[in-house]
Amino acid sequence: MSPDDILKALYDETLVGNGARVLELTHVGLDAGMSPETMLFDALIPSLEEVGARFERGDFFVPEMLIAGKAMSGALDVLRPLLADTGVETVGTFLMGTVKGDVHDIGKNLVNIMLEGAGFHVIDLGVQVAPEKFVAAIEEHKPDVVGFSAFLTTTMPMFKANINALEKAGLRDKVIVMVGGAPVTQEYADAVGADGYASDASAAVKRAKELIRKRRVAAV
Repeated sequence: MSPDDILKALYDETLVGNGARVLELTHVGLDAGMSPETMLFDALIPSLEEVGARFERGDFFVPEMLIAGKAMSGALDVLRPLLADTGVETVGTFLMGTVKGDVHDIGKNLVNIMLEGAGFHVIDLGVQVAPEKFVAAIEEHKPDVVGFSAFLTTTMPMFKANINALEKAGLRDKVIVMVGGAPVTQEYADAVGADGYASDASAAVKRAKELIRKRRVAAV
């Protein structure tokens, strides 16, 4: 296979969620001397962006997004250490967790996959994350964005509790706060004082990039 054939196959097989073939092609590409950046930026990321676009059009649904994301994450496991060695810069660091009282993580995990696919360094704190755990993780990792996820209307008030904890720790102005989850709306995000909200994984990636870009421009 030529490098172009490998890139096209990587794109196509990621799109349909054929994880075994994506992993195989990743190794084929590396054995052929292709750079990890080329495979990531010319095939894998564009494919996941297409998955997001199809989801927004209603051509793809959550299961298709999940299997495409899983297929790509297998390739990322191989490429990530190689990319680190070459010093490829990440878009930013995104700290993510499902709030205290809530154990739902499918949506959060899907957002994580899409963020990683878009070039973010993702730190996932898991589920049932208490405000003090978010505070400690922000102090340790110094992320660009922190994401609070909630699936239940009864746990959504934790967004405000978390933001209050960040304010108390003097961290609120140092991090972009994004919120999301099935019952969450833009109005609710505004009411609790979040910087950003996204209704789905694809929108979350776009919004996170936009918010980071704005903050970096403002800082210049």
